[in-house]
Amino acid sequence: MNFEQNDLVKLATMTMPFGKHQGVTLIDLPEPYVVWFYTKGLPEGKLGDLLGLLYEIKLNGLESLVYPLRQ
Repeated sequence: MNFEQNDLVKLATMTMPFGKHQGVTLIDLPEPYVVWFYTKGLPEGKLGDLLGLLYEIKLNGLESLVYPLRQ
């Protein structure tokens, strides 16, 4: 995984581009959905990297670090 300095901001502002939760901000995706994605295989590219980071954040209960970054 390749993380950048502003990835936490992206989690707070970027929306899911497809699927059942299309349009939902990444940080607001339900934890079971993120876990399902992680176990089934993350998408390639930046979205996959962000979902992998999101998995670790939700797994460790660190969402409160991302919430203040919303615009």
